[in-house]
Amino acid sequence: MPKITFIGHSCVIITHDSHTLIVDPFITGNPSATIKAGNVSPTHILVSHGHGDHFGDTIPMATRSGATVIGTYEICQICGKAGVATHPMNIGGAHQFPFGRIKLTIAHHSGGYGDDASQYAGPPVGFLITIGGKTIYHAGDTGLFYDMKLIGEMNAIDLAILPVGDNFTMGIDDAARAIEFLRPKQVLPIHYNTWPVIDADPSRLAQLSPGVKVTALKPGESLTL
Repeated sequence: MPKITFIGHSCVIITHDSHTLIVDPFITGNPSATIKAGNVSPTHILVSHGHGDHFGDTIPMATRSGATVIGTYEICQICGKAGVATHPMNIGGAHQFPFGRIKLTIAHHSGGYGDDASQYAGPPVGFLITIGGKTIYHAGDTGLFYDMKLIGEMNAIDLAILPVGDNFTMGIDDAARAIEFLRPKQVLPIHYNTWPVIDADPSRLAQLSPGVKVTALKPGESLTL
C-alpha cells in the first residue's frame, strides 16, 4: 500500500516497495518542513512547475540521489542542463514507469523559473499517479477548473492532494467544489499556512465536504492508502 508523507507546503513523499517519489521538493527554505533535503533519497522527483516553492531542491537532490526528474519538457530541459536524469512529458500524456503510471493534467497557474520567475519553464501541471493499485491526484498549484469534473469521471481517485490556501491557488470554497468534481475517496489539503498570506483552516473544508474524508496532516505525518 502506498504511504504518503506530507513534508509541508505542497511537498509530499510517496513510497511503495522500493520506490520513493517526491513531489515539488521545496524543503530548503520551507518554514514548515521538519526534515532536511539531504536526508531524502528519492528514486523519482515530480515537479509541477518552475516556481521556487515547488522546484525547490530538485537539482541538488537529483544530483545526490541519482533520481529521475519527471515534469514538462521545459522543466526537464532546465534539469538536464544541470546533468541530472530526466523524463520529459507534457499535458495529457501518460507513461508507465517501474513504480506505476503517471499522467500529466492541466493546472491553471503561472510557472516561471528563477529568482524572479522570469525564465520560461513550460506550463504548470498536475499529476495523476497510479502506484500500488491506487490513484493519487496531485493538483499542483491551480485555481478551480471545470475539467476537474472530467478528471473525476475518467479516474477513480483514491486520494486528491489539493491546494487550499487561496491568494495564489484555490481557497477552501473552490477546493470544496473541486472535491465535488473529482469525487475522491480521500483528500489531503496542501499549500496553506506556510506563510500568513495563505493561512487557511482545513477543518472548514471537511465541513463543506461531509461525504469525503479530509485528512489534514501536519508536516512529517503520513497516511496509508
